[in-house]
Amino acid sequence: MLIDFFYTLRAARLPVSVKEYLTLLEALQAGVVGPRNPQACSIDDFYYLARTTLVKDERHYDKFDRAFAAYFRGVEQIADFTQEIPADWLRQTLQRLLSDEQKANAPRLEWDELMQELRKRLEEQKERHEGGNKWIGTGGTSPFGHGGYNPQGIRIGGKGGGKSAVKVWDQRIYRDYDDTQALGTRNIQMALRRLRRFAREGSALELDLPDTIRATAANAGYLDLKMVPERHNHVKVLLLMDVGGTMDEHVQRVEELFSAARAEFKHLEFYYFHNCVYDYLWKNNRRRYAEKFPTWDVIRRYNKDYKLIFVGDATMSPYEILQPGGSVEYNNEEPGAEWLQRLTHAFPHHVWINPEPQGLWAYRQSIAIIQQLMGGRMFPLTLKGLEEAMRLLSK
Repeated sequence: MLIDFFYTLRAARLPVSVKEYLTLLEALQAGVVGPRNPQACSIDDFYYLARTTLVKDERHYDKFDRAFAAYFRGVEQIADFTQEIPADWLRQTLQRLLSDEQKANAPRLEWDELMQELRKRLEEQKERHEGGNKWIGTGGTSPFGHGGYNPQGIRIGGKGGGKSAVKVWDQRIYRDYDDTQALGTRNIQMALRRLRRFAREGSALELDLPDTIRATAANAGYLDLKMVPERHNHVKVLLLMDVGGTMDEHVQRVEELFSAARAEFKHLEFYYFHNCVYDYLWKNNRRRYAEKFPTWDVIRRYNKDYKLIFVGDATMSPYEILQPGGSVEYNNEEPGAEWLQRLTHAFPHHVWINPEPQGLWAYRQSIAIIQQLMGGRMFPLTLKGLEEAMRLLSK
């Protein structure tokens, strides 16, 4: 039966290999879960074992959940829980008080029928509904929506009440790992971890388990603890961030990126610029005119082994990049393009992270210019974009 399960996972575009499938079979044969292990013989226990052995990247957990449910619940095609329900459908305008008779007559559907009916509603429904016992909406006794009553429906949006929903749309834990979605701090950290080069530093604080086992065995069984220094990410990062103007609408995501970078990289240096890099940078926006750092000093201060990451929407007048005096703030003697070329020449490992939606890049002349100056090394601020950028920097 598990051969078909293996092919179901492959059909769901999960990167599951035969080796991982055989590992699952070995675990079952060893009695990790199953009848021989009374403490772990439920479908949930098998789910966690299968996910542990077959899925090697957290981003695939959501696909695995849906493929697992489709196979073991006998549903050939489950509803697409990644699509968005129009917010208007779920706007609750009043709290309805349902009578005992209405609650008793609420439609009750088994799992297969429930999923099939939800799929039909997603295809058929075109407008908002409130009250009723059929459509996705609020109030009433429909199995789909929130704010009403149904003993075994699917809560979509809103807060729980009766605690009887068989599925909750807005609690898909791993949905944010879709690589086209905007990121939260934790997801950014997961992407930044592709840029790692560990080295052991400091005092001996961590247990060296293999060496402890070897030393204990050589010591006739008497425990001989061996310690090693902690491992730290040895990568050095120079982060230059655009601030102000059109970047104001991207503040939250850039703050999340900055927070994740500070947590992930021990050797992180950062500076700010506005629109394009010119002859000086700064570290504190409140004192930006009093505490300037000449860009030449920054270039000389850090070695070429630093990974240079620009963060900005690259949205400005082309004159700000190409012309002396083009800055909107002061009369710069040299164009921004000159400084970008100096920085990218000084730091061979460089990328530009752009929080502007990638679909708009083609309509921004300045973005095309920056892309050309960066040698095409511009990536969107999405999970996929960050992973591609970190992979390029790690080469």
